[in-house]
Amino acid sequence: MVLPAKIFKKWVILLLFICQGNFLFFSFAGASTLYGSGKRKINPSLNLHPDSVQNSFEFINTNFENASPLNYMVDSTGVVQISLVYDHERSSTNQANSHFHFQVQAKPGSTQTLILQNFDNVWNGRWATPLSEKTNCYVSVDGINWKTIPTEVISNNRLKVKLPMEAKEMYVASVEPYRISDLEKLLAEIKNKPLVQISTIGKTVEGRPLEIIRLGNPTAPYRIFLRARAHGFEAGGNWVVQGLIRSLLKGDQNAARYLKKYCLYIMPMANKDAVARGRSRFNGLGMDLNRKWDKPADAFYSPENYALENWFKTMIKQGKRPHLAIDLHNDNYGNIHISRPAGNLEKYLANMKILEAQLRRHTWFTEGSTGSNFKNPGTLGEGLLERFGIEALVYEFNYDWIASLKKQPFGKDWEALGEKLGEVFYQYFNEANY
Repeated sequence: MVLPAKIFKKWVILLLFICQGNFLFFSFAGASTLYGSGKRKINPSLNLHPDSVQNSFEFINTNFENASPLNYMVDSTGVVQISLVYDHERSSTNQANSHFHFQVQAKPGSTQTLILQNFDNVWNGRWATPLSEKTNCYVSVDGINWKTIPTEVISNNRLKVKLPMEAKEMYVASVEPYRISDLEKLLAEIKNKPLVQISTIGKTVEGRPLEIIRLGNPTAPYRIFLRARAHGFEAGGNWVVQGLIRSLLKGDQNAARYLKKYCLYIMPMANKDAVARGRSRFNGLGMDLNRKWDKPADAFYSPENYALENWFKTMIKQGKRPHLAIDLHNDNYGNIHISRPAGNLEKYLANMKILEAQLRRHTWFTEGSTGSNFKNPGTLGEGLLERFGIEALVYEFNYDWIASLKKQPFGKDWEALGEKLGEVFYQYFNEANY
C-alpha cells in the first residue's frame, strides 16, 4: 500500500518527534547519572575508599621534573591503586612502561601499600614485561639520596610495594633518576674547562637544546662518540657519562695520558622531552630514537636523530670520522649488543672482542655480548656501521642487578664504571686494528 504524500509527511514528523524525545530523555538521564542532581552514584565495582577513612594517605604528586604520567585511586582496603600511562610508538602497536617516578604524600610513620599496573608492554607485536623477582623500587625523602625497598610481582602483571613513610613526602622511582636539571648542573660545572667545548647541534620536538660535549684535543689520534638517554627511562647512561667526564677532567697523569690518545664527543641526553615528561621510550612524536638508523632521519618526526645524523656527516666531511661509537642504554640483561649488518665484519668483530676484554679487565662488567644469531636492524649501532663506516655498538646496563657486585645499581655504581672507561678506551686503542 502506498500512503498519500500528506499522510506520509505527518508520520515522518511524528516519528522524528518521538525519536527526539527519546534522545533527550536518555541524554538528560545520562547527565543526571554522570554529573548528579545532588545524589551522584558511584559504580560499586570500583570499590572506592570512603573519604571518611582516608586518614593517612593524602595525595600522589606528579607536578615535578621527570614525574610519570599516571592515574590513581584508593580502594576500600586503603591500598593505593596506580595506573601508569603507556608510552606509545607512532604508527605502531608498540607500547612501553618501564618508568615510574612520583611522590607519595601521607602521614609520617604510616605504611602505604601501592599497587602499580600497566606493565603489559608490546614490542614488535609481542607481549613483554619489565617486571621480575629482581624489580627494584627506589625511595627518597629529598629526591637526592636514594635506597631500595622490597617489591612483589603479583597477579595480572602488577607490582606491589609497601612504602614506609619516613617523612610526609616520599619519592618513589624505578631507577635512581637523572634529570635535565642534573645535566644542566654538569654542563655548568665543566663549560669553562680548557679541554671542553659544548655545542648545540639542534633541538628536540619540544624545542629543548641538543648538546654535543667535546672533551679533549680534536687533533688526538683517535675519536670516540658516546650517546646517552635515547630512551627517557634509561638513566644509567647519564650516570656513566658523568663519571667518565669528571674522571677525565681531574687533570692527573692518567687523564693526561688518555687525552693524548683520544678525543671524546658525547651527546649526553638525546631524548630530553621524554626525560622531562617522565615517559619510558619514545620522543615527543612517538618515534624510537634507537630505530630507523638504516635510513635517513625524518627532520620533522625525529629532529633529534636528524640533528645527530647531520653532525656525523659534518665530522666525516672534516676528516674526523669517529673510530668508535657506543650508544648507552638500560635493560634487564646488561649485554653489549654487537652490530651485525650485511658485509665483511671480520675486523669489526675482532675489535669488539678487544673492547669486551678491556671492559671485563677494568670495570665491574661481566654480563657478556650478544652472539652471532642476534640482529637488531635499525639501531644506532648497526646504522652507523652500515651507513657511515663507524664501528659502533649498543651497551645495555642492567637496571635490576649488577652481577659482579651482587647488588642493585645506583647512580654511584654507574658513575664508578664511567670513571674506568678512560683506561678501557686507552688500552682498546693500543690493541685495536685501525
